[in-house]
Amino acid sequence: MSTASSTPSPTAAPCVATNLVVLCGTVTHEPVHRDLPSGGVVVQFDVRTALDAAGPTRAVTVPVAWTDPPAATLRSITAGTDVVVTGAVVRRFFRVGGATQSRTEVVPDAVV
Repeated sequence: MSTASSTPSPTAAPCVATNLVVLCGTVTHEPVHRDLPSGGVVVQFDVRTALDAAGPTRAVTVPVAWTDPPAATLRSITAGTDVVVTGAVVRRFFRVGGATQSRTEVVPDAVV
């Protein structure tokens, strides 16, 4: 009698590094516009979404920082708007009052 299983054994597949985020939620406050020294604009807003865990569902708020968004899309983003954001997670470092700070946020490729 054979002891071999008919189920294929797992093989180690190469890991392809991917930084892809898809958020679906509600904009929590009016977007804040900030002018950059380079002449560009960064628009920041938060998206409230659900975090499904083993227990009850709880809401989390995710910061989004969009550089030079299309004006037509930006006009439709207001507090209470449901959005889908696709992009990447980025951690940026900056200095405030002589101390280094960091912020982790989603940098979108698109907001619908």
